[in-house]
Amino acid sequence: MERTIDIIAGARPNFMKVAAIIDAISAAAARGSRLRFRLIHTGQHYDRNMSASFFDQLGIPQPNLNLEVGSGTAAEQAGAIMVRYERALALDRSDLCLVVGDVTSTMACAISAQKCRVPVAHVEAGIRSGDWTMPEEINRLVTDAISNFYFTTSEFANANLRQNGADEKQILFVGNTMIDTLLKHRPQFRRPEIWDRIGLRESGYFVLTIHRPSNVDDEKTLNTLIRGIAKCVRGRAVIFPVHPRTARKLAGIGEIPSNLHLIEPMGYFEFNFLVEHAMAVITDSGGITEEATVLGVPCMTVRDSTERPETIALGTNVMIGTEASKFEPHFTRLFAGQWKKGQVPPLWDGHAGERIVKHLECILAE
Repeated sequence: MERTIDIIAGARPNFMKVAAIIDAISAAAARGSRLRFRLIHTGQHYDRNMSASFFDQLGIPQPNLNLEVGSGTAAEQAGAIMVRYERALALDRSDLCLVVGDVTSTMACAISAQKCRVPVAHVEAGIRSGDWTMPEEINRLVTDAISNFYFTTSEFANANLRQNGADEKQILFVGNTMIDTLLKHRPQFRRPEIWDRIGLRESGYFVLTIHRPSNVDDEKTLNTLIRGIAKCVRGRAVIFPVHPRTARKLAGIGEIPSNLHLIEPMGYFEFNFLVEHAMAVITDSGGITEEATVLGVPCMTVRDSTERPETIALGTNVMIGTEASKFEPHFTRLFAGQWKKGQVPPLWDGHAGERIVKHLECILAE
């Protein structure tokens, strides 16, 4: 008998993770597996640069269902997703709901699934920043509290789940599906238009991404951060793909330093080409710290906490905080060639999706 899994994707951080799982389910089906999937896009990110282009580049099939929730506050989006996914389950109940990451869609679909008595499996479970001011941290805590199965990326995540009382049999250490996607598509990375337009050279520029509310919602804070970064890079170009949240605030801070090049969000291939060839990445995104670690690129996290400690303990990432006045020593070490080399964390080997599918086949065979 065929068993159907709902795979939930709602925002850009989800797409790289579900791509590897879809690939693995499709490969298993070709070998005779009875596992099937229904891809559900909640519509949390609906801008093409934030959503559709990733589907195209990563070969993700068109969603079986798009909930089309569109814009709104986190509560408005969560409510709309819950209502619409509940309706979808009432019409066609799946055997399991697979949620990934820590966006609003992850939490909302997990809640609706459990209320409809559909078991939930959480990919990237157990990660914790300890910072409850982050919306993502609340999403993680709620999702893990009601999940039946936990697919984890590291021993740090496993330890967090044990501490929260998860049964050892529920914790399934599989690795990192986002790294599956990175390794699969690395040969397809390609120069973005800006490379030739401003004459970028290997290891001669920085990549910057900032979008966390604590960094961008206050214009004074954002202004201080970007000017501090622009000063520390010693005249090097800083390529700054601007998240829509950040763009709204940048409009109010006046003239931007001349070595900061603000561009639209890029496709997956173009962005990761820039990351791979940069002198360093400066970011407040957790996922980018993972990609930089695997690519061996120095990474500076503009935050005071991280939910991905393995990128610091093992990888190329350093948490430099949010006080621009304290950035300089980190850049001095980078320019002196003294940045740590780092290593790839265990099971970040390109096969996490396959491990997940094997576990799902066992779970749904019971």
